[in-house]
Amino acid sequence: MTHNLIEDYKTELKSILNDKLEKEIVAFLNSKTGGDIYIGIGNDGTVVGINDIDKTQLKITDRIKNNILPTCLGLFDVYSEEIDSKTIIHVVVSSGTEKPYYIKPLGMSPVGCYMRVGSGIKQMDIKMIDSVYSSRTRVSLRNILSPRYTDHTFAQLKIYYEERGFQLNDSLLKNLDIYTSDNKLNYIAYLLADINSVSIKVAKYSGTDKSDLIENEEYGFCSLIKATERVLDKLEVENKTFTKITGDAKRLERRMIDRIALREAFINAIVHNDYTREVSPVVEIYANRLTITSYGGLIEGLSEEDFYSGRSMPRNRELMRIFRDLEFVEHLGSGMSRILKSYDRNIFKLSENFLEINFPFADDYLSLNLDLTDPVTDPVTDPVTDPVTDPVTDPVNRPSNRPSQPTSVTLARWRKVFARTKTSSRIKT
Repeated sequence: MTHNLIEDYKTELKSILNDKLEKEIVAFLNSKTGGDIYIGIGNDGTVVGINDIDKTQLKITDRIKNNILPTCLGLFDVYSEEIDSKTIIHVVVSSGTEKPYYIKPLGMSPVGCYMRVGSGIKQMDIKMIDSVYSSRTRVSLRNILSPRYTDHTFAQLKIYYEERGFQLNDSLLKNLDIYTSDNKLNYIAYLLADINSVSIKVAKYSGTDKSDLIENEEYGFCSLIKATERVLDKLEVENKTFTKITGDAKRLERRMIDRIALREAFINAIVHNDYTREVSPVVEIYANRLTITSYGGLIEGLSEEDFYSGRSMPRNRELMRIFRDLEFVEHLGSGMSRILKSYDRNIFKLSENFLEINFPFADDYLSLNLDLTDPVTDPVTDPVTDPVTDPVTDPVNRPSNRPSQPTSVTLARWRKVFARTKTSSRIKT
């Protein structure tokens, strides 16, 4: 594999890991777009590679976690790539919402705050630091008190983390940013708790508009992780495989919607949704399309071009970090590239308060000469028993007419589906 990487305002090349890493990370966090740091590639573009990949990845992750404030967990990713038959390390950095970011030992001062200028970095002066700080986004789920901050359990979340090899103890819970500054459970905790009032609606209509509702289900009232998995299961059922017999008597099997793009779009809607208004994503299934709508529009500072190019600026970095820990998300910005591999930009509808994605059903599915079948069984993606069961009793105030939920598709199943597309290793952040 060859490359054409050059240093610019969003790309930094480094032949080795040196003491400038924190400055460059801070500069990208303070920029409008974030950026990419490639370690193992010289300034002239020569690929030299990295020998001890695992050790270097761990060192990079630890330095970013420990040496930069405000915390940027969920805003960066570290993984390896193969370029020109050599292994390099790719550090993806998102633009942060709590600017200015700074080097912890040096404080929020000109010697600790940096910004990206062209292909280099420069110190921020006092006036710029004050200006950026005054416009910092303060409305964050981390700072919003949970509606039931004295009554939360996390048994479901614990099971998911233990499946991935983590021990979800008090220390890890604290590192997940589920507490406010005065040590009370916040809205992130509420979303992840075993019991809450958050639900994701899935509506189905018989025609191409909303005039004839034939199904209306809610998935939730539990940990957002479990609710997400249940909706993914529902989407897998609805996204049927159809068979078309071609002229030479061959069977052509396709999905109504590209399953990878559909999954990525829904995960993005969950992670980037603005929950501060207590509005959850909605899925609507029509006779000719499936629509996913999330609340919040584009986050301030992220342009449409940045959005389509896959530049990531997580609205909820805490959720992003957790969804990546549990491998719902591969790495920052990967979801958009997966969607645009199969669909044009015109499937997106952006407005001030909403982001809507319309997936048209495959043309062949809408034609008349089809043999519609249930999803084709694949030995790689066969469902396995879901290890996650409700560890708590349904809350008393849960609506009595809430429909039963289908058996969940487990994380293990989805990992098998998407492992075939994953070409790099990643250190969890």
